[in-house]
Amino acid sequence: MLSKLKASIENENYYEAHQMYRTLYFRYVSQKKFGELEGMLFDGAVLLFSHQEVASGVDLAKLYVETLGQAEAQPEEARFHRLSRLYQLIPLDNVDKPAYLATCLKWSSKEGGVIGHPRLHQHLAYTLWEGKQYTEARQHFLHSQDGEGCGSMLVEYHLSRGYGSELDIFIAQTVLQYLCLKKSIAASTAFLAYTSEHPRIGSGPPYPRPLLNFIWFLLLSIETSQSLPVYSVLCEKYKPALERDPQYLEYLDRIGQHFFGVPAPVKAKPGGMFSGLFDQLLSAMNDEEEEVEAGPSTSGAGGAASGASGARAASEAREVAKKLEAEDLD
Repeated sequence: MLSKLKASIENENYYEAHQMYRTLYFRYVSQKKFGELEGMLFDGAVLLFSHQEVASGVDLAKLYVETLGQAEAQPEEARFHRLSRLYQLIPLDNVDKPAYLATCLKWSSKEGGVIGHPRLHQHLAYTLWEGKQYTEARQHFLHSQDGEGCGSMLVEYHLSRGYGSELDIFIAQTVLQYLCLKKSIAASTAFLAYTSEHPRIGSGPPYPRPLLNFIWFLLLSIETSQSLPVYSVLCEKYKPALERDPQYLEYLDRIGQHFFGVPAPVKAKPGGMFSGLFDQLLSAMNDEEEEVEAGPSTSGAGGAASGASGARAASEAREVAKKLEAEDLD
């Protein structure tokens, strides 16, 4: 069979070669020769794609992923590289491309408990970046741990496809989404890469755009204090910049819950896009101030400790507010 396969390829009889690949697939699976089968299917798929035999190439690519599942193969670099390479070779308009990707991600998530191994997402992100598919690349970067690569890609994305007025929005949305996924380190490295490499930003902080300064302060507060009063004042001071995108409210609610102890969202109230978030923030601060007013007489030693904590939080909020008012941050 291997000799016939080689002869078919040499004679450019790719239909016959494809059928022989399938026959060998079933024989190798029955004999559990998964290691040999992996290499054969990958090489065969690349060969068929190189001769514009797209349907046959896609079929072998799908068989390759099936082989990984049947072999209970462990996620590793070589396999990630092969999977992303085959994904790159499948044409954009091919109906099987999304299904192939979903199968790859499902296979790779066996150990991580998430949809897709971060390293596979990283390989896919660079593959898509190479093909100038920036939007798709960004989505895969978000599920990787490579914030630096994401920031560099976003610089190229903005310079080639974005408007000048969107300079800050490109990175702000990505950082907020990273934080919603609790990836604060990736968010920080993406922001640093973007602001340091983008030729229209220059030095900072402070940065030339209020939204960039908000992101910088947000990342700094997550890294240092994770203080609710600081978060509330920060969101309030930069409210005009944050109102540029209604989606930011949802992001900030989630970030507040993840890092700053913001209560779970309640039923939305009328009064603008930020009413719900700031109602929660102010409510949390008012609760702390009420504890101060109650004093130790209502709670004994526990009340005194709670009152002291509330006093510190309220004092911290007032100090932050005064500092932000006094300084021209933007």
